[in-house]
Amino acid sequence: MTELLANMTLAAALGQVCGLIALGFCIAGFANKNDDRLMVLLISANVAFALMFAFFESWTAAALTVIVILRIALARKFQGSWRIMAVILAINLLVAAVTWRVPTDVFPLTAAILGTVGMFMLRGISLRIVLGLAALAWMLNNIVIGSVGGMLAEGMVLVTNIITIVRLYRLKRKYPGVLAPLEGESTPGRERPD
Repeated sequence: MTELLANMTLAAALGQVCGLIALGFCIAGFANKNDDRLMVLLISANVAFALMFAFFESWTAAALTVIVILRIALARKFQGSWRIMAVILAINLLVAAVTWRVPTDVFPLTAAILGTVGMFMLRGISLRIVLGLAALAWMLNNIVIGSVGGMLAEGMVLVTNIITIVRLYRLKRKYPGVLAPLEGESTPGRERPD
C-alpha cells in the first residue's frame, strides 16, 4: 500500500481525493429526505466527479459529467420533454465525439445516454433500473481509470438502486394502484393525461 502511494502522481492523488469527496456527497445525498438538498448534493458530487475525471485525464467522462450537472437541473424541471432530452442526447454525442480518446470512453457515453433517457422519460422502478445500468457503466469507467472513491460511489448507487427497486416492487405488489400515478401509469378507471 505504501509503495502504491509513493508511486502515485500528484494528479492521481488529487483524483483519488476528488473521488472520495464525491463519495461523501453521494452518501449525504442519498441519505437526505429533502429533494432540493438531494439535488444540490448530487450536483456537488458531480462537480467532484468532473474534477476527478480531469485529474485522471478521462476527458470524455469529465466533459459528460459537466453535462450531467445541467441534465439534473433540466430533467427535474422538464420531466417528460422529448425535445429537451433530444438536445441533451445530441450534446452528449457531440462532446463524446470531440473528446473520445480510448475505446473505454464508451462507458461514460453509455452512462450519459442511459441517465439522460432515464431522468427525462422514466419514473419508479424503470427509472431505477436504467440509473442502475448507468451506475454500472460509470463503475466500469472508474475501474479502468483506477478511482477508488468513484468505484465505491457507483457501487453504493448500485446497491441503493437495487434495494429501492425491491422495496418499490414489494410495495407495488402489496398496493397495486398506489405507485401507478407516481410512475406515470394509468390506474383502472382513470386515463393517463398526455
